[in-house]
Amino acid sequence: MPRLVCLVLVVASAGTARSQEPAARPNVVVFLADDLGWGDLGCYGHPAIRTPHLDAFAREGVRLTQCYSASAVCSPSRSAILTGRTPYRNGVYTWLQEGSEVHLRTSEITLPRLLRAAGYDTAHAGKWHLNGKFNDPAQPQPNDHGYAYWLGTQNNAAPSHKNPTNFVRNGKAVGPLEGYSAPLVVGEAVTWLRQHRDKAKPFFLAVWTHEPHLPIESDPQFQAPYAGIADADVRQHHGNVTQLDHAFGRLMAALKDEKLADSTLVIFTADNGPEGDGTRGRTRGSTGGLRGRKRSMYEGGIRVPGIARFPGRIPAGRTSDVPVVGSDLFPTVLNLAGVRPPADRVVDGADVFPVLAGRATAVTRAQPLYWRLDMAPNNLHMALRQGDWKIVAARDLSKVELYNLRDDPNEATDRSGTERDRLAAMTAALREHNTAVEREGPDWWRRLSPNGAGAPKKGKQ
Repeated sequence: MPRLVCLVLVVASAGTARSQEPAARPNVVVFLADDLGWGDLGCYGHPAIRTPHLDAFAREGVRLTQCYSASAVCSPSRSAILTGRTPYRNGVYTWLQEGSEVHLRTSEITLPRLLRAAGYDTAHAGKWHLNGKFNDPAQPQPNDHGYAYWLGTQNNAAPSHKNPTNFVRNGKAVGPLEGYSAPLVVGEAVTWLRQHRDKAKPFFLAVWTHEPHLPIESDPQFQAPYAGIADADVRQHHGNVTQLDHAFGRLMAALKDEKLADSTLVIFTADNGPEGDGTRGRTRGSTGGLRGRKRSMYEGGIRVPGIARFPGRIPAGRTSDVPVVGSDLFPTVLNLAGVRPPADRVVDGADVFPVLAGRATAVTRAQPLYWRLDMAPNNLHMALRQGDWKIVAARDLSKVELYNLRDDPNEATDRSGTERDRLAAMTAALREHNTAVEREGPDWWRRLSPNGAGAPKKGKQ
C-alpha cells in the first residue's frame, strides 16, 4: 500500500477516507449472477454447460471453492454485498415483492456511497431488488445509495429475459428494449464505461444480471450448443448460462479495449443457489452435488461460484478453499480503495484480499459466518460455521444438525449425536449471535410475512 497522504471526512458517522495517490486506487467491478448454482460453470465442473469466458477468467485469477452468498435468496444477499452487514442486521431479511415496505434504508452506509464520497465514479446496471417501491420517492433508490448512474429493474426482467419492458434509467422508464437481459445490461455498462463515466476518477461498477433466474428466455444462438439435448427446458437453461457468460466476456473485452483491465479488480459471484428441484421446467441449475438449493441453509442454497481477477495483485491460476462470504466484499473493496469502514456499527464482513492474493490461508473474523432465512424449508432457518464445522438449526433451536464440511461437504451425515460438546458450544454461539443481530436490526421480520416481506405469497422470487 502506498504512503497515506491525508485524511478526508466522508459522511457523518461513516468513518474517514484515507486518500491515496490516484493511480494506486483500483477500479472495481462486481458482477453478480442470479440463481446461479455452485456447479453451473465449466470451471466448477459442469459436464455440459459452456462458459468459455468465465473459464478463461478463472484461469486468470483465483477461483474460490468455498464462496458463500450471505443468504439463500436474492435481496438479502445483495444488501450484504453493499453494506458488509448480515441481512437481519441491515433489515433486508427476505426477497422483496413489489409494494413491500421493506427496503435498504439510507441509515445503512453502502459501498458505492462511501466510494463516491472518496472520489470514485459509481454506476449500477441490472437487477436492483433492494426495495419494494421501485422508482418511487417513498423509498430509497440506487442513487440514494451512492450510484451516480443507474439502470435497473425492481426484481425480474419482464415479461422475460427477451425484449424486457421494465427497465428504468436514472429515474426514467426506458420502455421496450430489444434483445436479451444480460447482453442488454452489459451493453449499458459498456456504454457507461466508454461514454458516461468521469475518466479522471477511479470507478465502482455493479453489473447484476437476471440470468439464470426465471422467467428464462435464451437467445437461440446460445441454445445451439445444446441442440443434442432433447428437453427444450434444459436447452433454455443451459443457453441462459451461456448467454450470461457471453455478456461477461463482452464486459471483459470492453475493459481491455479501454485499457482498464490491469487497473481493475473484477469479482464474479452469485446471489444464492439454483431455483427449483433441478428436474423440471427451466430451473435446471446444478449445486455440484451439494445438498439443498435456493432458500435452503444447506450448502447448495448458499455456496456459490466466486472468482476474482486483478492482474499483478492476484496471481493467475489459483484455487482457494478458504471460506469467504458476500459481506466480505464491503471491507475488502474499501481497504483497497483506502477508505475506512463505518466505525459506529457492526460490520460482519472481513477483508479477504490477502486470501485472494495468496498471502494468507485463513480469514480473521470479528463476526462468525452466519446465515438466517425464516422461509427456509424443513424448519431449518439458521446456520453457523466455525472452521470445518457447521450447524443448521431451527430459529428457536428446537432442531439442530451438525456437519463436518471437510469430510462431508454434501452434508450427508448429521454428527449431532456423536459430537455433543461441539454441538452444545456451537448452539450457544449461534443463540448469542442471532440475539445480537435481532437486537440491532429492524423488526420487519417479526411483523411481516417471511415470504415476500408482507406482500401476497404469490409470485416469482
